[in-house]
Amino acid sequence: MTHETLDAGTKLPAEAIDAIERAATAAAHPHEELFSARAANIKQSAVRDVFDISMRPGLVSLAGGNPYLQSLPLEKLGQTAARIIAEDGMTALQYGGGQGTAELRQQICEIMAAEGIMDAQPENIVITAGSQSAQDVATKVFCNPGDVVLVENPTYVGALNTFEAYQVQVEPVEMDDDGLVPELLEARIAALQAEGKNIKFLYTIPNFNNPSGITLAEARRQRIVDICRKANIIVLEDNPYGLLRFDGHPIAPMRAANPDDVIYLGSFSKIFAPGLRIGWALVPAHLQRRFYLASEAVTLCPPPLNQMLVSAYLRDYDWWGQIETYRGLYAERCKALLTALDEYMPTGLSWTRPDGGFFVWVTLPQGVDTYPLLKKAIDAGVVFIPGAAFSPADGPSNKLRLAFSAVPPDTIAEGVRRLAPVLAEAIKATTEGAAL
Repeated sequence: MTHETLDAGTKLPAEAIDAIERAATAAAHPHEELFSARAANIKQSAVRDVFDISMRPGLVSLAGGNPYLQSLPLEKLGQTAARIIAEDGMTALQYGGGQGTAELRQQICEIMAAEGIMDAQPENIVITAGSQSAQDVATKVFCNPGDVVLVENPTYVGALNTFEAYQVQVEPVEMDDDGLVPELLEARIAALQAEGKNIKFLYTIPNFNNPSGITLAEARRQRIVDICRKANIIVLEDNPYGLLRFDGHPIAPMRAANPDDVIYLGSFSKIFAPGLRIGWALVPAHLQRRFYLASEAVTLCPPPLNQMLVSAYLRDYDWWGQIETYRGLYAERCKALLTALDEYMPTGLSWTRPDGGFFVWVTLPQGVDTYPLLKKAIDAGVVFIPGAAFSPADGPSNKLRLAFSAVPPDTIAEGVRRLAPVLAEAIKATTEGAAL
């Protein structure tokens, strides 16, 4: 999979821009031979490329899955941060414990209880630098080069980049409108085991999957865990969006009934502030020690100041009221996006209708590659993420991701209005080409 760095000010095709950039850096430096084999698998994220572009004035960004921070009490939070430094600066600005503060780990247990995990213990929680860090630690702890990690198709691009960096074989399992299909998971496991493959874990985002917005049906959740348990495969359950279900009734995580078979990843990035980079892993007791040591070896200690600010927010603010505000705000924006898609998009497309989270997944007719369309969309004044970024498979994708979380409803509609002719032209060109 190629991730281009695009320049909206040029008319060159994205592929040409990438070739020029590669040629400009092709002169080998003696240090090049020092790179590990693993370094060759570390790629620039397509999402990061597009995120940088989306900051340009005049563009409507339907690309980045950013929370709407403007609804936070920022002035009061600033006062809280200042008070923490003034009154507890010797703790807040000093090294801290590698597992995270006791107060925050206890508060996290209470947050998880709101979704149905009632038996979590603070000693089994490891504070991480967002859930991205927890994905990295899990891969390091469990995977040797050549081992297999199972993922939903599509899945989070950051996780794919992490897995590929550790030289694992990433195997996708298809979803339908109810999420990961148990029969397909079972068949894929059997086929890989027949080939002698060593499968270590299933990585899943069961609530409002990034990028598809699909939720794993409640009736399927236990069966997925049972299939993995039978094959001695850990489930890595990544749940940054679970509390952002629009109707306010979260579905119980897979971890709720399976404390020994699921590593549960949570994050404050979507329910509070991503810039603090505070997430966590709830690890089965028999795995906690190894996971914690691996995490400490990377970060030494999660930042005490950031943890103390999160704890103050959970302790002194109406954080649950803020969750309810987010639910209403994101539901309104999701509705605006779906309404605009219904109004403006050409025939031949379909899209998901999420019950929460940040994303809608759009499917174009077969034969349309959405990656080259990104440059044309930028020229039209709108940005999206091409679907190829969210699959471990090389090759084109007829999918794209639209994010609604950070964009006001009127701007969402304008972005879709700008995007529709780009997609219509691509569909027409593909159809006419197939007819020749």
